[in-house]
Amino acid sequence: MNTRNKNILAVNGGSSSIKFSLYSGDDPPVKWLSGKITRIGLVNTELTFTNKRTEKNGRLPVKASGIAEAAGTLADWLQEVEGVMPLAAIGHRVVHGLQHRQAALVDDALLDDLRRISAYDPDHLPGEIELIRCFGDRYPHLPQIACFDTAFHSSLPPVARVLPIPRRYAAAGLQRYGFHGLSYSYILEELMRIAGARVANGAVVLAHLGNGASLAAIKDGVSVDTTMGFTPVGGIVMGTRPGDLDPGVLWWLLDKEKLGADGFSQLINRECGLLGVSETSPDMQDLLEKESSDPRAAEAIALFCYQVKKTIGAYSAVLGGLDTVVFTGGIGERSPAIRSRICSGLGYLGIGLNQRANSHNDLFLSADDTRVGVYAIPTDEEWMIAKTVKHFL
Repeated sequence: MNTRNKNILAVNGGSSSIKFSLYSGDDPPVKWLSGKITRIGLVNTELTFTNKRTEKNGRLPVKASGIAEAAGTLADWLQEVEGVMPLAAIGHRVVHGLQHRQAALVDDALLDDLRRISAYDPDHLPGEIELIRCFGDRYPHLPQIACFDTAFHSSLPPVARVLPIPRRYAAAGLQRYGFHGLSYSYILEELMRIAGARVANGAVVLAHLGNGASLAAIKDGVSVDTTMGFTPVGGIVMGTRPGDLDPGVLWWLLDKEKLGADGFSQLINRECGLLGVSETSPDMQDLLEKESSDPRAAEAIALFCYQVKKTIGAYSAVLGGLDTVVFTGGIGERSPAIRSRICSGLGYLGIGLNQRANSHNDLFLSADDTRVGVYAIPTDEEWMIAKTVKHFL
């Protein structure tokens, strides 16, 4: 399909927000409109946007009691923006793609598959499915492309993919998949552009640290291990998710607390992690502001930094050494204090920060006398969606 003179809409939906970007159909795509709808289902819902062509930024109150209404509001608003139409396609970030190794055209069979696994990630999949349905109703003849976070990790070797449970469950799809793939794909491309092929193809640890957080071990440009597994709940501690748990904890909760499946899902997706340990907030900046007066906040921060540090060390063993560490995500890109605490004590691996560069959130953070390159690179999942859609078409 010729996409020139048409736009690509990239949509990144969550449980209470929708991020969107509009790109030209050029190769590579060029972003000219972006924004988000936040606080969906809550009071003070608003749409914010940046239009590079008109050099205007805006903030509009909107009504959106749920994802469906928010999608309709977004479609109505886009219809009124000069230059948006015609669209070539809509690309969606889809967190879980099961066995899909690349992007796929949305059809009824794919939607049925996604509905079947929507409970795997209740914070993302139900909203993503609803967005696809709503835009499909609005534009029934427009291609919609699902871009899967899990596809990036299709290169995982069997030893990093298999779960240590009876093999019969593998036939039902129980294995380690890995997530944050769109972010990792973008960061690897940026690392290639910034530092060259030798660095990007070396022994690299990528750390996407935000409310959802994971790390990936990269060798020769492909994923060989990652912290998240069957669902985005596993791995390191996150804002409201616990990361890896001793299965005995599950047994105890089922036996003593009499939790059912829904109650357990609510617990591990929305009540654990930094929020559970601190008992105050899942937000790292909130915790940093409270740590001097609240030992629970201090302990939550220490647990997060400890687990990231431990994973970097483990992945240096997986990779047979370490050449580069890249921080990304909201915390990884913008929290000098957390980066400093994670890297402290890793001098034996060749990691050391230039504290001035770190405090300014510079791109390159390594001290002059250290061997491992440390970077903070902003991610852009929407651009990766647009590029994937362009190539798919």
